[in-house]
Amino acid sequence: MTTHSVTGRTKIDVIIPAIDKDLATLPHVIDGIRKYVKHPIGHIFIISPDSPRIKSLCLRKKCKFVHENSVLPITKKHIHYRNHKWDRSGWLFQQLLKLSADKISTQRYFLVMDADTVLIRPHTFLENGKTVFYTRSRSHQAYFNVHTKLLGQKTFAARSFVNHYMLFDSRKLRHLKQEIEARSGIAWYKTILRKIDKTYKFSFSEFETYGNFVRARYPGTSVIRRNLNKEIRTDIRTLTPAMRSTLSVKFRSLSFHVRRTYY
Repeated sequence: MTTHSVTGRTKIDVIIPAIDKDLATLPHVIDGIRKYVKHPIGHIFIISPDSPRIKSLCLRKKCKFVHENSVLPITKKHIHYRNHKWDRSGWLFQQLLKLSADKISTQRYFLVMDADTVLIRPHTFLENGKTVFYTRSRSHQAYFNVHTKLLGQKTFAARSFVNHYMLFDSRKLRHLKQEIEARSGIAWYKTILRKIDKTYKFSFSEFETYGNFVRARYPGTSVIRRNLNKEIRTDIRTLTPAMRSTLSVKFRSLSFHVRRTYY
């Protein structure tokens, strides 16, 4: 395989978990991917509950709809990650869906994208045969704690892999899940559900887990960049092309979060 066969010329699929509350941003997310992802794109898959509105959007945007209950042997109702103040069951279920996307993608490489984050600059995710990870400076110790429980790993990257999008290599992702299962003796998703601290609101990150696994098990196969993301607390429809252009000088992507902060 030549170097050029695993660079910007490599075809990738895109996976976007979404729910109805994402419908304001989702069309812009899709448009941003098609404009700024500098790889040929195979299919864009939207993983969602049975939503007529999201199905309609998939038809308009030429995306493929995937019912979220068809991906894993479990559904959201099997996850009990809540207390009297918060419910993170859906948040955790989405992470398990992302880690199952190798079952959906038709390509070896696939980009997982948050449904509320819009790219505003060109992105390449494979360069000289290496995966490009867009990273941030802060993380949660709980993410590393559960990683150690899952994989035995005790040293981690200086920067956090938690971001709004990440490229996965299906082969490395399968290796990750196989290693979790080999250590625990049960299915990888059941292991995660057992190992997380359910008393803590932010106890697991699929991106932190995969990124640090790749760093440890496949040294020298990744490139680390700053994510340069900007959180926007306004309606995306108020953002003019001129405003986007100005923001793109400093930032790579914009996130329109319903929640106050991103974890």
